[in-house]
Amino acid sequence: MLEDSNSETQSKFMRKIVSFVRREGRLTNGQARAIEELWPTMGIDYSSEQKLDFSRLFGNDNPVVLEIGFGMGKSLVEMAAADRNTNFIGIEVHKPGVGACLMAARESLLTNLKVIEHDAVEVLESMIADSSLSKVQIFFPDPWQKKKHNKRRIIQPSFLELLAKKIRSQGLLHMATDWQLYAEHMLEVGNGSEYFVNTSLTNDYIPRPDFRPMTKFELRGISQGHGIWDLMFQRK
Repeated sequence: MLEDSNSETQSKFMRKIVSFVRREGRLTNGQARAIEELWPTMGIDYSSEQKLDFSRLFGNDNPVVLEIGFGMGKSLVEMAAADRNTNFIGIEVHKPGVGACLMAARESLLTNLKVIEHDAVEVLESMIADSSLSKVQIFFPDPWQKKKHNKRRIIQPSFLELLAKKIRSQGLLHMATDWQLYAEHMLEVGNGSEYFVNTSLTNDYIPRPDFRPMTKFELRGISQGHGIWDLMFQRK
Protein backbone atom coordinates (compact mmCIF):
# COMPACT_ATOMS: atom_id res chain seq x y z
CA MET A 1 0.00 0.00 0.00
CA LEU A 2 1.32 3.44 -0.86
CA GLU A 3 2.27 5.73 1.99
CA ASP A 4 0.30 8.94 2.30
CA SER A 5 3.41 11.09 2.02
CA ASN A 6 7.02 10.72 0.95
CA SER A 7 9.99 11.66 3.04
CA GLU A 8 11.19 15.24 2.90
CA THR A 9 14.29 14.15 1.01
CA GLN A 10 12.33 12.28 -1.64
CA SER A 11 9.87 15.16 -1.96
CA LYS A 12 12.71 17.57 -2.64
CA PHE A 13 14.18 15.17 -5.19
CA MET A 14 10.83 14.83 -6.99
CA ARG A 15 10.57 18.60 -7.32
CA LYS A 16 13.91 18.62 -9.13
CA ILE A 17 12.64 16.19 -11.77
CA VAL A 18 10.85 17.95 -14.60
CA SER A 19 8.81 16.22 -17.24
CA PHE A 20 10.61 17.67 -20.26
CA VAL A 21 13.20 20.29 -21.10
CA ARG A 22 11.55 23.64 -21.71
CA ARG A 23 12.52 24.69 -25.23
CA GLU A 24 10.73 27.91 -26.05
CA GLY A 25 10.24 28.72 -29.69
CA ARG A 26 8.38 31.35 -31.60
CA LEU A 27 4.64 30.99 -31.76
CA THR A 28 3.11 31.14 -35.20
CA ASN A 29 0.14 33.46 -35.64
CA GLY A 30 -2.13 30.43 -35.86
CA GLN A 31 -0.77 28.91 -32.66
CA ALA A 32 -1.06 32.18 -30.76
CA ARG A 33 -4.61 32.68 -32.00
CA ALA A 34 -5.57 29.11 -31.03
CA ILE A 35 -4.29 29.63 -27.49
CA GLU A 36 -6.12 32.93 -27.16
CA GLU A 37 -9.39 31.62 -28.55
CA LEU A 38 -9.45 28.05 -27.20
CA TRP A 39 -7.76 28.26 -23.83
CA PRO A 40 -10.97 29.32 -22.01
CA THR A 41 -12.67 26.06 -23.05
CA MET A 42 -9.80 23.61 -23.62
CA GLY A 43 -7.01 24.91 -21.38
CA ILE A 44 -6.54 24.16 -17.70
CA ASP A 45 -4.63 26.68 -15.61
CA TYR A 46 -2.21 25.21 -13.11
CA SER A 47 -3.32 25.45 -9.51
CA SER A 48 -1.78 24.10 -6.34
CA GLU A 49 -4.97 24.71 -4.38
CA GLN A 50 -7.35 21.92 -5.39
CA LYS A 51 -7.71 18.69 -7.36
CA LEU A 52 -9.45 18.58 -10.72
CA ASP A 53 -13.02 17.26 -10.82
CA PHE A 54 -13.01 15.27 -14.06
CA SER A 55 -16.79 14.78 -14.14
CA ARG A 56 -17.32 18.51 -13.93
CA LEU A 57 -14.43 19.30 -16.28
CA PHE A 58 -15.66 17.07 -19.11
CA GLY A 59 -19.34 16.87 -18.27
CA ASN A 60 -19.31 13.08 -18.09
CA ASP A 61 -17.86 10.16 -16.15
CA ASN A 62 -15.83 8.65 -18.98
CA PRO A 63 -12.35 7.28 -18.20
CA VAL A 64 -9.49 9.78 -18.27
CA VAL A 65 -6.14 9.29 -20.00
CA LEU A 66 -3.25 11.60 -19.13
CA GLU A 67 -0.42 12.14 -21.61
CA ILE A 68 2.80 13.69 -20.37
CA GLY A 69 4.80 15.64 -22.96
CA PHE A 70 2.61 15.57 -26.07
CA GLY A 71 5.03 17.57 -28.23
CA MET A 72 3.07 19.21 -31.04
CA GLY A 73 0.00 17.17 -30.11
CA LYS A 74 -0.55 15.36 -33.41
CA SER A 75 -0.74 11.83 -32.01
CA LEU A 76 -2.67 12.93 -28.92
CA VAL A 77 -5.32 14.59 -31.08
CA GLU A 78 -5.51 11.48 -33.30
CA MET A 79 -6.05 9.27 -30.26
CA ALA A 80 -8.71 11.57 -28.82
CA ALA A 81 -10.49 11.73 -32.18
CA ALA A 82 -10.44 7.95 -32.51
CA ASP A 83 -11.87 7.37 -29.02
CA ARG A 84 -14.40 10.08 -28.20
CA ASN A 85 -15.80 8.07 -25.30
CA THR A 86 -12.55 8.57 -23.43
CA ASN A 87 -11.38 11.88 -22.00
CA PHE A 88 -7.80 13.00 -22.57
CA ILE A 89 -5.63 15.50 -20.72
CA GLY A 90 -2.30 16.48 -22.24
CA ILE A 91 0.56 18.15 -20.37
CA GLU A 92 3.24 20.07 -22.27
CA VAL A 93 5.65 22.88 -21.34
CA HIS A 94 6.43 23.91 -24.93
CA LYS A 95 4.01 26.74 -25.79
CA PRO A 96 4.19 26.31 -29.61
CA GLY A 97 3.29 22.65 -29.04
CA VAL A 98 0.31 23.68 -26.93
CA GLY A 99 -0.82 26.05 -29.68
CA ALA A 100 -0.37 23.42 -32.38
CA CYS A 101 -2.32 20.87 -30.34
CA LEU A 102 -5.21 23.27 -29.84
CA MET A 103 -5.26 24.09 -33.56
CA ALA A 104 -5.47 20.39 -34.44
CA ALA A 105 -8.10 19.75 -31.76
CA ARG A 106 -10.29 22.49 -33.20
CA GLU A 107 -9.96 21.03 -36.70
CA SER A 108 -11.05 17.64 -35.35
CA LEU A 109 -13.95 19.17 -33.40
CA LEU A 110 -12.78 17.57 -30.17
CA THR A 111 -14.69 17.98 -26.93
CA ASN A 112 -12.85 15.25 -25.02
CA LEU A 113 -9.41 16.88 -24.81
CA LYS A 114 -7.97 19.41 -22.36
CA VAL A 115 -4.40 20.69 -22.11
CA ILE A 116 -2.17 21.98 -19.32
CA GLU A 117 0.99 24.03 -19.87
CA HIS A 118 3.02 23.19 -16.80
CA ASP A 119 5.49 20.69 -15.37
CA ALA A 120 3.94 17.23 -15.07
CA VAL A 121 5.32 16.40 -11.63
CA GLU A 122 3.71 19.46 -10.06
CA VAL A 123 0.45 18.83 -11.92
CA LEU A 124 0.32 15.25 -10.67
CA GLU A 125 1.11 16.23 -7.11
CA SER A 126 -1.27 19.17 -6.89
CA MET A 127 -4.10 18.68 -9.38
CA ILE A 128 -4.71 14.97 -9.96
CA ALA A 129 -6.72 13.05 -7.40
CA ASP A 130 -5.50 9.65 -6.28
CA SER A 131 -6.81 6.63 -8.22
CA SER A 132 -8.52 8.88 -10.79
CA LEU A 133 -6.68 8.06 -14.04
CA SER A 134 -7.40 5.06 -16.22
CA LYS A 135 -4.12 5.43 -18.06
CA VAL A 136 -0.93 7.50 -18.24
CA GLN A 137 1.06 7.63 -21.46
CA ILE A 138 4.59 8.97 -21.90
CA PHE A 139 5.87 8.82 -25.46
CA PHE A 140 9.46 9.65 -26.40
CA PRO A 141 10.51 11.65 -23.34
CA ASP A 142 13.91 13.32 -23.31
CA PRO A 143 16.39 10.40 -22.94
CA TRP A 144 19.17 12.47 -21.35
CA GLN A 145 21.75 10.43 -23.24
CA LYS A 146 24.88 11.37 -21.28
CA LYS A 147 25.41 9.06 -18.33
CA LYS A 148 25.97 11.97 -15.95
CA HIS A 149 22.52 13.28 -16.92
CA ASN A 150 20.66 9.97 -16.55
CA LYS A 151 19.37 11.05 -13.14
CA ARG A 152 17.37 13.78 -14.89
CA ARG A 153 15.20 11.26 -16.72
CA ILE A 154 11.59 11.50 -15.64
CA ILE A 155 11.20 7.72 -15.46
CA GLN A 156 12.55 7.00 -11.98
CA PRO A 157 11.28 4.75 -9.15
CA SER A 158 10.00 7.79 -7.22
CA PHE A 159 8.06 9.01 -10.27
CA LEU A 160 6.44 5.62 -10.83
CA GLU A 161 5.41 5.64 -7.18
CA LEU A 162 3.74 9.01 -7.77
CA LEU A 163 2.01 7.67 -10.89
CA ALA A 164 0.84 4.62 -8.95
CA LYS A 165 -1.03 6.90 -6.58
CA LYS A 166 -2.88 8.55 -9.45
CA ILE A 167 -3.67 5.51 -11.62
CA ARG A 168 -6.65 3.45 -10.56
CA SER A 169 -6.40 -0.29 -9.89
CA GLN A 170 -5.90 -2.21 -13.16
CA GLY A 171 -5.13 1.06 -14.93
CA LEU A 172 -2.26 1.30 -17.40
CA LEU A 173 1.09 3.02 -17.82
CA HIS A 174 2.19 3.11 -21.48
CA MET A 175 5.68 4.31 -22.39
CA ALA A 176 7.61 4.42 -25.64
CA THR A 177 11.11 5.49 -26.64
CA ASP A 178 13.49 5.24 -29.58
CA TRP A 179 16.61 5.07 -27.38
CA GLN A 180 17.57 1.52 -26.44
CA LEU A 181 19.42 2.45 -23.27
CA TYR A 182 16.43 4.45 -22.07
CA ALA A 183 14.14 1.56 -22.99
CA GLU A 184 16.28 -0.72 -20.85
CA HIS A 185 16.14 1.84 -18.05
CA MET A 186 12.34 2.09 -18.32
CA LEU A 187 12.10 -1.69 -18.25
CA GLU A 188 14.31 -1.98 -15.18
CA VAL A 189 12.38 0.72 -13.30
CA GLY A 190 8.98 -0.68 -14.33
CA ASN A 191 9.81 -4.30 -13.54
CA GLY A 192 11.34 -3.22 -10.25
CA SER A 193 8.23 -1.36 -9.11
CA GLU A 194 6.06 -3.00 -6.48
CA TYR A 195 3.02 -1.18 -7.84
CA PHE A 196 3.02 -2.28 -11.49
CA VAL A 197 3.14 -5.52 -13.44
CA ASN A 198 4.52 -5.82 -16.98
CA THR A 199 1.79 -6.80 -19.46
CA SER A 200 4.33 -8.21 -21.93
CA LEU A 201 4.15 -12.00 -22.21
CA THR A 202 7.96 -12.00 -22.19
CA ASN A 203 8.16 -9.47 -19.34
CA ASP A 204 9.85 -6.87 -21.52
CA TYR A 205 8.45 -4.95 -24.52
CA ILE A 206 5.22 -5.05 -26.50
CA PRO A 207 4.62 -4.43 -30.21
CA ARG A 208 3.43 -0.90 -31.01
CA PRO A 209 -0.34 -0.98 -30.40
CA ASP A 210 -2.51 0.07 -33.33
CA PHE A 211 -4.10 2.76 -31.18
CA ARG A 212 -0.78 4.59 -30.74
CA PRO A 213 -0.18 6.70 -33.86
CA MET A 214 3.30 7.20 -35.22
CA THR A 215 4.81 10.36 -33.71
CA LYS A 216 7.23 12.85 -35.21
CA PHE A 217 9.92 11.65 -32.83
CA GLU A 218 9.25 8.04 -33.77
CA LEU A 219 9.51 8.72 -37.50
CA ARG A 220 12.71 10.69 -36.93
CA GLY A 221 14.16 7.85 -34.87
CA ILE A 222 13.30 5.30 -37.54
CA SER A 223 14.92 7.47 -40.21
CA GLN A 224 18.08 7.51 -38.08
CA GLY A 225 18.04 3.75 -37.77
CA HIS A 226 16.79 3.64 -34.19
CA GLY A 227 14.59 0.89 -32.90
CA ILE A 228 11.27 1.64 -31.19
CA TRP A 229 10.34 0.18 -27.83
CA ASP A 230 6.86 0.20 -26.28
CA LEU A 231 6.31 -0.80 -22.66
CA MET A 232 2.95 -1.37 -20.98
CA PHE A 233 2.51 -1.82 -17.25
CA GLN A 234 -0.68 -2.41 -15.29
CA ARG A 235 -1.40 -0.99 -11.84
CA LYS A 236 -1.63 -3.79 -9.31
